[in-house]
Amino acid sequence: MTSVELSGVPQTLLWNLYHRAYEAGQPSPVLDDPKAIELVERIDHPFEETFGAVNPLLAQGQALRVRTFDDAVRDFLAAHPDGTVVTLAEGLETQFWRVDNGRATWLCVELPETAEVRRRLLPDEERRRTLARSALDLTWRDEVDPSRGVLVTAQGLLMYLRPPQVRQLIAGCAERFGGGALVFDAVPRWFSERTLRGDMRTQEGYTTPPMPWGLNAGELQNIRTAHPAIDDVRELPLPRGRGAYYGAVWPLLGKVPGLRNLRPTMTAIARFT
Repeated sequence: MTSVELSGVPQTLLWNLYHRAYEAGQPSPVLDDPKAIELVERIDHPFEETFGAVNPLLAQGQALRVRTFDDAVRDFLAAHPDGTVVTLAEGLETQFWRVDNGRATWLCVELPETAEVRRRLLPDEERRRTLARSALDLTWRDEVDPSRGVLVTAQGLLMYLRPPQVRQLIAGCAERFGGGALVFDAVPRWFSERTLRGDMRTQEGYTTPPMPWGLNAGELQNIRTAHPAIDDVRELPLPRGRGAYYGAVWPLLGKVPGLRNLRPTMTAIARFT
């Protein structure tokens, strides 16, 4: 067993892993993720005592969001099989084991404390390595060879940054990785405001860290103003899941303008010229 003790925003990597592993363990999971199950079994951490009992609906939603990112990476690797996937602050995400094509290069950019945890549990390999550096320290770009294509992912990151930092990071990617893209997720403004008030908590007392950056669905095109090289921004639809909510209600919410912001999260891709 490996002991992991984190707090604040870095601790959310354990929350994400906990829910992803739960969904992966269901009889008909929406995400096949045996590596996540393995990690939860290896980590010495009081998951349920910290985060509360898993909400199955929330766990499925988390897994479907992850699948949206997986699909975007698969599309990139189909077009650029020898390209580079840069994952910003992915924590204990196990995407590499789900979608790797055996040829691409993977660079995971992590804060030092989370980089140490990731290296202990998921040691670097020849084509996959972890860089201990803040995503906001744009010198990480110097570690990337853009000649064969670059896809940057920011899963569960941008909402924890201040709006000027989000703009700086997106602009930094657009400036350096022409022809590449950034896949990211965002929470709506109402969700962001609730976290800033400390209203998002479980019965066990776990409180979601503040999320200063919120983006409503109708504001998505504002992302293009971050840098002239941002050519296109569009939402990536969540795959259909099990049951009435993720099989019918969620897809409907995404199509009705007045209801789109009721969804607690949105995934999008920004492409660069």
